[in-house]
Amino acid sequence: MKRLALLCGVFLPLLTLAQNTSGQNEKKETTKLDSIVVEAWRAGRNTPVSHSEMKQAEIRQISPVQSIPMALSLMPSVVTSTEGGNGLGYSTMRVRGSDGSRTNVTMNGIALNDAESQEVFWVNIPSFSTFVQELQLQRGVGTSSNGPGAFGASINLRTLFTRPDAYGMAEIGAGSYNSFTTTAGAGTGLTKNGLSFDVRFSRNTGDGYIRNAKSDLVSLFATAGWLSGDNSLRLNYIYGNQKTGITWEGISREQMESDRRFNPAGMYYDQAGNIRYYGNETDNYRQHHLQLMYTRAFGEHLTWNSVLHYTDGYGYYENYKTGRKFSSYALPAQTVNGITYTKSDVIMRQALDNGYYAASSGLNYTSGAVRATGGISYSYYDGDHFGNIIWAMHNENVPADYRWYLNNGYKGDFSAFARAEAELSSSLIAFADIQYRHVSYSLRGDDKDFVSLAYDMDYNFFNPKAGLTYKKGSSRFFGSVAIGRREPGRADIKESIKAGKGDEMKPERLIDWEAGYSLSLANFTMQANLYFMEYKDQLVPTGRLSETGYVIKENVPVSFRRGIEIAASWQPVQYLKVEGNLALSRNKIKDYTNWTDLYDNDSDWNPLAQKSTFYESTNLSFSPQSVGMAMITVLPDKSCSLSLYGKHVGKQYYDNTSAESRSIPAYFTMGFRGIRSFSIRGASSVDFGLYIENLLDRKYFSNAWVYMAEFANGAPAYIEEGLYPQAGINFMVKVTYKF
Repeated sequence: MKRLALLCGVFLPLLTLAQNTSGQNEKKETTKLDSIVVEAWRAGRNTPVSHSEMKQAEIRQISPVQSIPMALSLMPSVVTSTEGGNGLGYSTMRVRGSDGSRTNVTMNGIALNDAESQEVFWVNIPSFSTFVQELQLQRGVGTSSNGPGAFGASINLRTLFTRPDAYGMAEIGAGSYNSFTTTAGAGTGLTKNGLSFDVRFSRNTGDGYIRNAKSDLVSLFATAGWLSGDNSLRLNYIYGNQKTGITWEGISREQMESDRRFNPAGMYYDQAGNIRYYGNETDNYRQHHLQLMYTRAFGEHLTWNSVLHYTDGYGYYENYKTGRKFSSYALPAQTVNGITYTKSDVIMRQALDNGYYAASSGLNYTSGAVRATGGISYSYYDGDHFGNIIWAMHNENVPADYRWYLNNGYKGDFSAFARAEAELSSSLIAFADIQYRHVSYSLRGDDKDFVSLAYDMDYNFFNPKAGLTYKKGSSRFFGSVAIGRREPGRADIKESIKAGKGDEMKPERLIDWEAGYSLSLANFTMQANLYFMEYKDQLVPTGRLSETGYVIKENVPVSFRRGIEIAASWQPVQYLKVEGNLALSRNKIKDYTNWTDLYDNDSDWNPLAQKSTFYESTNLSFSPQSVGMAMITVLPDKSCSLSLYGKHVGKQYYDNTSAESRSIPAYFTMGFRGIRSFSIRGASSVDFGLYIENLLDRKYFSNAWVYMAEFANGAPAYIEEGLYPQAGINFMVKVTYKF
């Protein structure tokens, strides 16, 4: 509260500069001032980067069970997957083969990526789509942004801003696997004194496709705005609370053949030898986001905006573990009823408690042939990681809620950027963007295996970008080159410390060359672009996972992603629209050495020096050579749309050896979306939506991990896999009342 009071003390005096004009006279300026905050981070029409956008109307048409990654699944080069199999719970997205830790995500200009893992856990903010005004997906390095560097894509989200008039809405949905969604919202519109208030509340529940994929997801978005003359002030509060079953383990190929919906999480044997499942094998997390945004326009050409942000997060996952050694938790053997036990079944909670503070400030200048913006930002993250034993089957003197480890992570991130677009002539536009970023990161304390994580590192990154756009009639051509750099994540650093190579973990560098063409006609649009993403010291998966499902990575000296993306939309008549996109690529690692764990035999498992295999050239994991989408939409009238779409994802490898036995086969799925609106009285309306996924009922899996070990005595290799099967045909119906 002291920090909030300080923030208000900084910003509120600025309001004395406001002009005393009525809110009604300024309704037409609301969108302009509210949107300025994030314009600095977005690509414009003539910015030479590859990007796609979704407006609120499109976002609202997606299935309510889908997260933001699933909502973007039909965009070029996007591949998505869900752990639970049907959209609720954990979902992931890759763009051009790059995972979520390489996708920079900002909300109103502030980074959403977790400071340590650099991932965005979308399940932590459920029903995000209900309070997003619009979003932009940039592929490649893109424009400068706050937070971790974009190595595959960046997503810029803008939350709801003020509507001119008061409104309300209520929405319910029901679907397969006991999925239920509810959303309610209302807003005052812009009042005569320039004030506005908006709120959205959502709750989604469901069983999920696989066992123990139950979800109970709650979110709240509330915003208060004030507009007067050339001043805009807005306070946003976002709350997310998720409780989901643990689904990250995956299942083996053999198990998938017999029971696709099986999930081993929480499985144990009772004293009679019967299989049981622990009832609270769950992942739990809650977040509070608070944002204060101020915008001031100085005439028609210059605007200043600033954002202060705070996130409070706390969560844990709870597991039942069988036959664990007490020594693994720094506990002595336990003697119960005269019997000494060195092992026991236990229930553990591994938790994190963190705070994230961020501030940004920038200027936007637009005048005639010049559009320029620049700004600075700083964020600080303080996170505790700890684990408690909350129950042990054999317990003589284990303390209640016994804590066996605690470590901390601290991260400071300062960045400054300047960007400009200038019309050199009526046809030629030049683009330049420079960014400096300083990152300081520290680890303290012991990890769960009692390895000390004492670590300090500073990174300094300079990221220049430049390009040209040429316009001629309805055509546009662009070319650009951008450099991006990125620091390792916490898990990568942890694993390198444990291997005695903490100082060898290197930051990554990417040079991204892009060239594109777009055509915009009355009933036909098309975009095509080539990209050459050349990496140095890229961190790539080794195929092994941590116990929470984190992919352990290592640096490789040379790798690349090169491809072409084509997207087109054609509306030959008013009632018919055809859309599609196709991405073809080559994604390679050069001179790659793969390391495999080696043991003496399959009985004793005494470790030997790892076995190495050299590959002159091999495929980057999770990087399909082809990704495509096609959709036909029939529009009988303005109040009805019927869409049939298909998505193709080519074969992927889930390690870097290009082995067929460790690949995800290509798959093709189809879906249907039908929406019908009815006006019932005045400005009120009711919308009905029907969503059907996997119409062809394909049996496929969309993600996987593998661990392999070999034996010096010639015994067959040990292979442990986790595959993530996706649901067969499933549906959702949605009814929305708006007034």
